[in-house]
Amino acid sequence: MKFTAKQIAESLQGTVEGNADVWVNNVSKIEEGKPNTLSFLANPKYEEYIYNTKASIVLVNKTFVAQKKIDTTLIRVDDAYQSFAALLEIYNNVMQNKSGIEQPVYIAASSTQGQNIYLGAFAYLGENSVIGNNVKIYPHAYIGDNVTIGDNTTIHAGVKIYSQCVIGSNCTIHAGVVIGADGFGFAPQGEGYKKVPQIGNVIIEDHVEIGANTAIDRATLGSTIIRKGAKLDNLIQIAHNVEIGENTVIAGHSAIAGSSKIGKNVMIGGQAGVIGHLTVADGVKIAGQSGVGQSIDKENEIVQGSPAFSIGDYRKSYVMFRKLPEIEKRLSALEKK
Repeated sequence: MKFTAKQIAESLQGTVEGNADVWVNNVSKIEEGKPNTLSFLANPKYEEYIYNTKASIVLVNKTFVAQKKIDTTLIRVDDAYQSFAALLEIYNNVMQNKSGIEQPVYIAASSTQGQNIYLGAFAYLGENSVIGNNVKIYPHAYIGDNVTIGDNTTIHAGVKIYSQCVIGSNCTIHAGVVIGADGFGFAPQGEGYKKVPQIGNVIIEDHVEIGANTAIDRATLGSTIIRKGAKLDNLIQIAHNVEIGENTVIAGHSAIAGSSKIGKNVMIGGQAGVIGHLTVADGVKIAGQSGVGQSIDKENEIVQGSPAFSIGDYRKSYVMFRKLPEIEKRLSALEKK
């Protein structure tokens, strides 16, 4: 699909500087620009590349002042980075604009589907499942009995959504995600363990994105809940009865243990862990590889370490920790004297 500089500028409310009829059909990094691709310049440290890039069109801020002659066509916009992101979203939607039902698939007689859906080959729709309008379900996805999926949601290849779970509108569930598998519930019994039935479900609210191979366990009773606008990275474990607040973001390899409640607008770095039955207040930031072993009640607190504590105290402690070898040498020298 081809787009001219004029067409792109009109969609972004930008202005063309150069050949308005030059066209592009792909995107590229500015330092790797190729003919008929579009790139952008937002970070000043990449400015050197704009003077010799082969990209046919480059988005730049309206405030950009060239220091040398530029051969490529420029489109000046208020924010080059945001404009480029908007174009990528449009491009992605065009590339993934699939519709229709491929074969073979299994659709239970009691399942209902909205308008303009896409159902990839070998997908499975269970009994009483409800699929909204404009939903895309890619090949080998499993949608269990009594599952509801809201409008405009995309379920990528190989996703497994167990029975009774609810997925909101405008969500994106990436490949390999498992939603609604049993929580880790076992009661000690003699020399072994007896499994505690997990009869709850998972509720994913609107505008949530879940990265590849993340697992979200169903509740023992009630619901495990991911609130609207939350963003989960790849390879995350969310245990039974956890609640993740609105617009909270969690980086990869993190794990939230059972029944913990994470507030809204929380940021959790990669490989962080939160033990069970805790609460984390709104706006808290948890540094990567931290281990949270007690509730964080103060809003907007920043913590680090394992066990995690205030980042200011952590940094002071870390300075002392790094000095321990030197202190040990001095102590040894004093003992010898």
